[in-house]
Amino acid sequence: MRFFLILGLIFSVGHIKMLYNSLDPSSLHEHLAFWELYPDTTEGEKALGVVKQLLQAENIDHDSFKGNFQSVLQGMVTLVNKPGEDATPILDYKTLDFVQNAAKNLSNRRLKGYWAVTEEEVIKLPPEEIDLARGLFLSELGAENFDKIRSYEAMLDLMALQIQARLTPGASDREKVELLNRYIFEELGFRFPPHSTYSEDIDLYTFLPSVMDSRRGVCLGVSILYITLAQRIDLELEMVTPPGHIYVRSGDINIETTARGVDMDDEVYLGVDTRSLQVRDVKEVIGLAHFNQAAVFWRKKDPKKAIEIYSRGRPYLKEDPLLLELIGYNYILDGDETTGRDYLERVKDHVPDFSVSENTVPRDYLEGKADKEALAAIYKEVDEKRSSLLEKRDELIKTCQRCPEFKAGWFALGTTYLQLHRMKEALGALRELHRIYPDDPNAEYYLAVLSAERDEFSEAWKHLKQAEKLTKARFHHPKALVELRRQLSIVFPEPL
Repeated sequence: MRFFLILGLIFSVGHIKMLYNSLDPSSLHEHLAFWELYPDTTEGEKALGVVKQLLQAENIDHDSFKGNFQSVLQGMVTLVNKPGEDATPILDYKTLDFVQNAAKNLSNRRLKGYWAVTEEEVIKLPPEEIDLARGLFLSELGAENFDKIRSYEAMLDLMALQIQARLTPGASDREKVELLNRYIFEELGFRFPPHSTYSEDIDLYTFLPSVMDSRRGVCLGVSILYITLAQRIDLELEMVTPPGHIYVRSGDINIETTARGVDMDDEVYLGVDTRSLQVRDVKEVIGLAHFNQAAVFWRKKDPKKAIEIYSRGRPYLKEDPLLLELIGYNYILDGDETTGRDYLERVKDHVPDFSVSENTVPRDYLEGKADKEALAAIYKEVDEKRSSLLEKRDELIKTCQRCPEFKAGWFALGTTYLQLHRMKEALGALRELHRIYPDDPNAEYYLAVLSAERDEFSEAWKHLKQAEKLTKARFHHPKALVELRRQLSIVFPEPL
């Protein structure tokens, strides 16, 4: 009997050694978890030593580290190895101070914004001095929840220390990006949420606390997380915002945060009507987070609340034309026609530098070519269900019948038909748009493609040439038009 007990003990010790030897030597997560399971074993002590090294706490006596910081270590275990759906726990001051001391050399400590304790302080800072995490937490959680803010920041610090432990001295920006990608998307498993989930609660997948808690985020949410970590490991990033999307960039490396950080070519983000990519600074990123929250209330038909949220983002975005436009629409939807029109007057002549064509919606509304129901129709969101597309189609048909000169109404109807795979109806809607406004390059491109598919090649060439004329006037030569010209030339020579 004693023999079997000894054999079991030997097997157990051997099993522990085998587990220890299988740990990633640079993983704070794994060594903390191992120490929690086997604190009184030789290997547990070794794991604790690795934790000290990774936290840059080698100068602390081992017994003192283990004894005095027992509660600290337990708090760190809870923080680092919590399940993905659990909220980040609020840590005691001893643990917070320990993590802050371990992270004192992270590069974001050089930013004035890291030491801000109110949102007003953040707003007064220039973009290059703002610590994105602190700015967002103060804006989202409020200064009265500073213990919660410090706990979320401790989580970011530990994540950054983990990444830093794997960086070689003098690591290049590309190496840092590759490590960030592996850590965020492979090790921690951050993912883009299902459409049915985020379409209803996009704000939950944008704001940093909820993104960290759920490990799910839309393009803006994960991009924000990416920048908060980059600021801690001395990696300079910029936020790029092509229409309807957001990603981050390091030099010539594009980081597509909805696809696990894949480096995609700039051409992927450019379009027929998008001639360049708009870059946002850190201060503007905080304002953009409020954009997504406001969109939730717009979708819930609560324009008053949407205006309130848009206004919260305004100090970070100043007189951003898109912000002013959206505020204007919501005043109109809320019944305040005078204020809404005032906002639209300020943006009606604005043509974004990144765009080929003007946004015709403000001018059409001001000239009486659209009513507030038409605004609601073109901005109505759809989900992955066909029924929601059909519902939007029906509203747009009524809009175009009621407001036949509303350009965006015809374009929205045409693209909705395309989503429904009703090519004939799409062609009809886009032709009506061409009749009243032949200066939309996207519409001309779609008309060229649809005409070619119907073997109406002369019509296809007519619309292609019009699209080329419009884009060339803005010094833009989109790849889609070049490729369409090549394909058309093969099947039907260009008419003289």
